[in-house]
Parts: sequence; structure tokens; C-alpha cells
Amino acid sequence: MALFHPTPEQFAIENVLTALGNPTRLAVVRDLSDDGEHPCGSLVRGVAKSTMTHHWRVLREAGVIRQDPSGREVMLTLRRKELDARFPGLLDAVLLAAAEAADACAEAQAAAAAETAAVLPVAAPA
Repeated sequence: MALFHPTPEQFAIENVLTALGNPTRLAVVRDLSDDGEHPCGSLVRGVAKSTMTHHWRVLREAGVIRQDPSGREVMLTLRRKELDARFPGLLDAVLLAAAEAADACAEAQAAAAAETAAVLPVAAPA
């Protein structure tokens, strides 16, 4: 299985930003940024395997990840060093913004849940 992996000189900013602009692909990148290499099966996001294969291909062809066969698995690795060399600070800025957005969403959900709980009447014990 010969997969195309662009060299850092072939990374195009528009392809990298397109790849990172999808929430599913961004979640994969966030997972890979935490602790290195993962088998592709561990990064399925509740969508069809064919859909995840498409997302991994977009990330790989943009230069964001590497896909390397390892036995019966395909291992995914974030190409952080190459991305940082080609586009300094880009990945860190995108990951920081994604983390802040996730935190804001979690806070909004918690506030909405608290507001709903305060409005709902409490049933008297029978």
C-alpha cells in the first residue's frame, strides 16, 4: 500500500487550512497532538469507516498526518515538526482556538443545563 505523503515543500497553506477546517478532522488532529501515534481504528468519530477514510486522506494529502502500515493496522501520526517548520505557529494557534471553542461550548451546555434544572418543577415525594 503506497500512500502519497507530500514533502514539507509541497504543503500548501490552503490545503492545510481546509483539512483543519472540518470539525471531525480537527478532533483527530487534537487527539494526535496529545500523545503521538494512534491506530486509525482508535480515532473513529461515530461515522462510517469510509467517511473516516476520506477524512484521513484529506489530512494526509495536506501534509497534516502520516499514515504508516504496521501489520494489520494503519498508524496515524501528526506531522507537527514539518508543519511547524513550514508554517510556524499555525498548528499551535489552531489547536488553542479549538480547545477554547470546546471549553466555551462545554460552559454554555453546563449553563443551559443549570438553567433548565432551575426552571423545571421538583416533584414532591409520593
